[in-house]
Amino acid sequence: MKLATVKIKGEEIAVVISDDKMISIQTINEKANKNWSTDLFSILQNDELAELTHWYQEEGESSLAKFPYIPEHEATYAPLYRNPGKIWGVGMNYMEKALELSGKPPEEEPVIFMKPDTSLIGSGESILLPPQSSQVTTEAEFAIVIGKTCKNVKEEDALGVVAGFTTTLDTTAKDIHAKNPRYLQRSKSFDTFFSFGPHFITVDEFSDLKDLEVETVLNGEVHHRNVIANMMYQPEWIVSFFSHIMTLHPGDVIMTGTPGSVVIREGDVVACQIRGFKSLQNPAAIKN
Repeated sequence: MKLATVKIKGEEIAVVISDDKMISIQTINEKANKNWSTDLFSILQNDELAELTHWYQEEGESSLAKFPYIPEHEATYAPLYRNPGKIWGVGMNYMEKALELSGKPPEEEPVIFMKPDTSLIGSGESILLPPQSSQVTTEAEFAIVIGKTCKNVKEEDALGVVAGFTTTLDTTAKDIHAKNPRYLQRSKSFDTFFSFGPHFITVDEFSDLKDLEVETVLNGEVHHRNVIANMMYQPEWIVSFFSHIMTLHPGDVIMTGTPGSVVIREGDVVACQIRGFKSLQNPAAIKN
């Protein structure tokens, strides 16, 4: 099942995407006599996704064709939600990227970092280039969305606590990080430096993640491309790794690393493209 959050008449609401049509959860509640939350974060927090997915698989997919839908011109995509409890990133998860950044193979355990929720934007919103930095880079990443509160999860059980996946763009003030590796967190934390969405696809839709190809695109040109099979730390391992450090909660987001970054300047449009997901695109603008 594919979901998104759209803004319509000033309100951000969850929709199911079916045959390229947007059907709001509110409409589904009315037509199917359900009482699900009408925003995606609450659906995750209230443990409603499994029931919604079951309904979709058993009868909903065919029923949605008869339900009123939101015309695309009346809605704009928003972030999937605004306030995830945790936004984590994994650095240098592809061998090529690790060699590019450090000149040597990666360590036995991954580099990790956090993003504040104030860095969060949705597709179409501007990445604001801060005056403190003269070199800003952005990179496409496949991201995991946690679906259950969990701790110390075994790798083989990891997908059981995952709600689904989405596309993300991770932006960095590269020159700030280059001054001192200890400045990594600062370089990642500026407002608008984390783009999130627009599509969320539930975990049951994927028989094998390894063949998914992640692309970093600048102004319509693919600059970096790689498949998840080439990640040094696979998504299941990543979930297990984080869960052994901290308790994970529904709605937590974990970016899994990038095939490569691009320098962005005012007027550029950067995108994350992964097959099956709507392209996540953001223009770059100067912060006033």
